[in-house]
Amino acid sequence: MKVLLIKTSSLGDVIHTLPALTDALRAIPGLKVDWVIEKGFAAIPGWHPAVDKIIPVAIRYWRKNIFKGETWREIRNVISGLRAEKYDLIIDAQGLIKTAWLAWFVKAKTHGYALGCARDKVVPIFYQHQYKITFEHHAITRMRKLFSQALNYTFDDNLPSYGVNKANWQTAKLPCENYILFLHNTTWKNKHWPETYWIKLAALLKEKNYKIKLSWGSEQERINSQKIANQCCHAELLPDLNVEGLLPYIANAKAVVSVDTGLGHLAAALNIPTVALFGPTDPDKTGIMGPRQLSLKSDFSCAPCLSRECRYRGKTAEWPACFESITPALVLKKLMDLLNKKCEEKNA
Repeated sequence: MKVLLIKTSSLGDVIHTLPALTDALRAIPGLKVDWVIEKGFAAIPGWHPAVDKIIPVAIRYWRKNIFKGETWREIRNVISGLRAEKYDLIIDAQGLIKTAWLAWFVKAKTHGYALGCARDKVVPIFYQHQYKITFEHHAITRMRKLFSQALNYTFDDNLPSYGVNKANWQTAKLPCENYILFLHNTTWKNKHWPETYWIKLAALLKEKNYKIKLSWGSEQERINSQKIANQCCHAELLPDLNVEGLLPYIANAKAVVSVDTGLGHLAAALNIPTVALFGPTDPDKTGIMGPRQLSLKSDFSCAPCLSRECRYRGKTAEWPACFESITPALVLKKLMDLLNKKCEEKNA
């Protein structure tokens, strides 16, 4: 069977798709999947054995440069390439007008979310087969259910398997160090765990003989990382790295502590013990999932607010206030529990 999968972005959403591919390959041996994805994430599908061909697109760029001749040449090339292939079916796992539009050009029936279950409300009218999979489920579960119904196999609600072999990056020539990786940067300001908490956690980890590595991707993120490193003699900033460059540092880490960011899901996909910290967003819907991964959820009165702007105006010792209950001591305990679980599994 040959399937066209359309899931273009973002980093976390793309990684959420991998367990569904694992399920599908187990149910349908020999399954071949061609994946349409934004150029910036085009390396990721190749990590999974079910993916045969990667079709990079630049929809974000096209929309901003719609009047350029180069844009239309790229669009025509993508469409002609898709039309030249023969697919048994299409799965639009993005659920947006921009992805349904691409599927419309392909000579196969499209499967996607039903009315009320897609991100763009009107997009299901473009699908020949629709499935009612509500937003009450975690994003990974939604994706796995969509694939199982589109490809007609029984969904098994076990822990997700991402199908990614972390050994591909553990062979990198990195110094053998006992370190914890902090993924402390993210897009929303109110998704940031307080800086003082990172410094305190680093101090607690030093007592347990762990070094700290700090990632960054922009100048402001570098400044944020440097502030933490300045207070921790055992912490160091990584070089300026893209996702591919960061992979060896994730794969070789003893553990990861992450805020709500796509890189945290990447650590989960590599099955690195990971504690992810959630304040304004909801880990029940988008938290990290796996056998050695844990999402800590704020118990603050207005969390999760799902808002980019914190509207809380009461007294608080830390900001964002919703992170007050997720203390460094709590994070350390949960992290040690995960590491001890790893040791128990090795000795079993």
